[in-house]
Amino acid sequence: MAQNLKVNDKIRIISGSHKGTEAKIVKIDRKAGVAMIEGIGVIERHLKKSYIHPTGGKKTVHVGIDLSNLKLIESAKPVKSAVKKLDKSVKATDKKAKKGAK
Repeated sequence: MAQNLKVNDKIRIISGSHKGTEAKIVKIDRKAGVAMIEGIGVIERHLKKSYIHPTGGKKTVHVGIDLSNLKLIESAKPVKSAVKKLDKSVKATDKKAKKGAK
């Protein structure tokens, strides 16, 4: 997986029947390599009568979309800018240059 997708990240689906749709990630299953997307891939499962469900019924379940079919648009957490890291490294080299000049 090339991208570090997290819950609440805004993504775009780049392939499949929902291609071009933008949505938010609800849950990620890293072991299976799928993400559950808000409002997409929601199906109803029919439950058989059992001791736990005496009347049977229906249950809504998210079906995951493969992580390779998703593209990150906006991260939930702000990313540290690389400019600050470059500024620190420039200052460190300036100090070394000044020490060597004395």
